Amino acid sequence: MHPFNATRPPALAVGLTFAGLAPFVTGALGMWLTPEAWREWVMEEFLAFAAVILAFMGAIHWGLAMRADEASDRAPMQLGLSVIPPLLGWFALSLPINFAIPVFFFAFAALYFADIWAVKHGLAPAWYTSLRRPISLVIIASMLVAWSATLVLAY
Repeated sequence: MHPFNATRPPALAVGLTFAGLAPFVTGALGMWLTPEAWREWVMEEFLAFAAVILAFMGAIHWGLAMRADEASDRAPMQLGLSVIPPLLGWFALSLPINFAIPVFFFAFAALYFADIWAVKHGLAPAWYTSLRRPISLVIIASMLVAWSATLVLAY
């Protein structure tokens, strides 16, 4: 197992994480590049994947909280906060697209700051923010690209 206090993420985690960015990048670019008849479907899939990833990221915090020392006063807060990302994703899917994308944008940005908090308090591996920083930036940029398409293009 990769050491919890390592400064660099495991290579497999890096590879899988960056592979997971493909639906964000292709979905955002797809809003600009696909024919008008396909844009609604591209956006639905883009947002569905975003909701799934928010649930996944919340589950990571749930798992980290469960492995914390039972005397930890911060682990219960992390456990409670771990359910917010999937709830935000689920809620955002019920909104019109022009409102859903900002909710996803906010959720991913807030989740990154929750990741930083977890590392600072010893609840997540030391390497976790170095893995999350670039992917958070790509996801948030993808949200902006997709949102701009909804504001500029008819679909």
